[in-house]
Amino acid sequence: MKLTVLVDNFTYIDQYYHGEPAAAYYLELEDKRILFDTGYSEIVLSNAEKMGIDLSKLTHIVFSHGHDDHTRGFKFLADKIDLANVEVIAHPACFLPKYSGDLYIGAPYSLQEMQAKTNFKPLAESYALTDKLIYLGQIPRTNDYENKEPIGSYEQDGKREADYLLDDTALAYRTNEGLFIITGCSHSGICNIIEYAKKVCGEERICGVLGGFHIFEDDMRLAKTVEYLEKCNLQKLYPAHCVSLIAKAKMMAKLPVVEVGVGMQLDI
Repeated sequence: MKLTVLVDNFTYIDQYYHGEPAAAYYLELEDKRILFDTGYSEIVLSNAEKMGIDLSKLTHIVFSHGHDDHTRGFKFLADKIDLANVEVIAHPACFLPKYSGDLYIGAPYSLQEMQAKTNFKPLAESYALTDKLIYLGQIPRTNDYENKEPIGSYEQDGKREADYLLDDTALAYRTNEGLFIITGCSHSGICNIIEYAKKVCGEERICGVLGGFHIFEDDMRLAKTVEYLEKCNLQKLYPAHCVSLIAKAKMMAKLPVVEVGVGMQLDI
C-alpha cells in the first residue's frame, strides 16, 4: 500500500505544499484509491494536483469522525468532482451537527445530503475495504487513562447532547510484519484503537502507527500512552496533526518517531 499525506498541520522545507490544522491521507492499494479524511479547506485538491494525484479516480472516502478539520474539505471535493459512485464510509453519527459552544464544528453536509451525493455506507461495525485494509468501526473504550471527557455537543432530534465522539474510528492494514494503524484524531484513545485493531484483525503485532493522537499535555495519559506504545515494539511511529510538541518530544525519547508533513509518502 502506498500512503501519501495530503493534509497535515506541517509541511516540509523546500516542498511547497499547503498545510492547515487538519488531516487527509491518500491510500493506493490493488485497484482501490481511498481518501481517509478530507482536511478543512480546498488544499486537499490543490495539494493533490501538485503531487500528480487525480482525486477524480477515487473509489472510496473514509471519515475518521465528524469534526470539520477532517470533513469540511469534502464540500470542495464535491464542487469539483462527481462523487456519486464513490463509496463513502463513516460511523452513522459522523454527520450529526456538532458544536463547540455555539460554534458549528461538524461536517458540511447532513447524513441525508451525503446519501444523495455519494454511495454512502454508514457503519458502526468493522468492514473490510480489501482483504488487507480494515475499517474498524466504533472503538470500545476500555483503558481508564484515555479520553473520557466530551468535546462539545451534538444535535439529534432537536436536542443537544454531550459529544463523546463515539463516531471516532481508524483503519488497520495487514502487513507481513503486523498491523499498520492509520488514525484521524484518536478521540477514542490511540491505545484503545490499537487493542481493538488487534481483536478485529486477529493479529497481536503492530508494526507502525500514523495519525493524530489528540495528546497535548505532559500528564499521566501521555506517560501511560508512551509506556503502552513501547510494549508494541513499533518499527515506526508517525504522530501527526493533533499531537503537541511536548508530547512528540516525550515520545521521541523512547519510541522510533518520524516527522510527518504534507507530501510524505510511505510504501507499507
